[in-house]
Amino acid sequence: MILEVNRAGFAYPGRQHVFSDISFSLADREVLCILGPNGIGKSTLIRCLANLYLLCSGSIRLFGKEMAGLPQVEIAKKIGYVPQAHEIVFPFTVRDFILMGRAPHLTAFSSPGKEDCEIATEKMRLVGIEKIAGKPVNEISGGEYQLAMIARALTQEPAVLLLDEPTSHLDFGNQIRVLEIIDRLADRGLSVVMSSHFPDHAFLASNSVAIMKHGTFMAYGLAEEVVTEENLKQTYGVDVSIAYSPHVARHICVPHRSGTCRCRGERHGECSGTPSSGIVGR
Repeated sequence: MILEVNRAGFAYPGRQHVFSDISFSLADREVLCILGPNGIGKSTLIRCLANLYLLCSGSIRLFGKEMAGLPQVEIAKKIGYVPQAHEIVFPFTVRDFILMGRAPHLTAFSSPGKEDCEIATEKMRLVGIEKIAGKPVNEISGGEYQLAMIARALTQEPAVLLLDEPTSHLDFGNQIRVLEIIDRLADRGLSVVMSSHFPDHAFLASNSVAIMKHGTFMAYGLAEEVVTEENLKQTYGVDVSIAYSPHVARHICVPHRSGTCRCRGERHGECSGTPSSGIVGR
């Protein structure tokens, strides 16, 4: 196992635990999606996995070694972290911004060399932003910026990538592009832990899923076993239907809503209220 978390717990000074008794492991090429409502501790857990916050209890092992005993620079060579939000004020070019990801591989007074620049260029090409390499990073779109953040983390050449709600501020198209990139990264050998508010993302991009509730994992396992109607009802307090669509060859999550359907067909007396024939109940 690349990453092993054993009964992890964290609390801010003088406060109750944010989470406790969390255990899981991450294998090579595995994508783990952590679901849960706002304020449940997903972001805090990911910061602990990056060793930015120290656990109050339990342990995290990276390649079999206790993370707490490793120098931060060694952790940065193996773990890439993309936060949920990161404000840039200085107008670095996208290329220079991404090149900063090479910092763990440089000494205190050295500058990036040819190999470092080639790695940064490769990662820009991997996420599809090489055409904006010369633009100021504070002038690009939100979707481009998120891809630049991922490219910068990849420039560290990590074995594990931690993504804190990587699609939360993106439009629908860019959400799908980011999820497709995550899928490609796993195929290339990277292991990924990502948090999300959207249960559908678990079916789109992950092998395994954990659902956080009351500061711990209420369910953990394969996506098809964990992302169930009952689990989502308990977690988010809303009714959903989980169905299999042969058109996209995966399960999908459809939320229920109260009140009447506002589709155009119903206003013209044409809405049947039944699912498409392409959707098969679970």
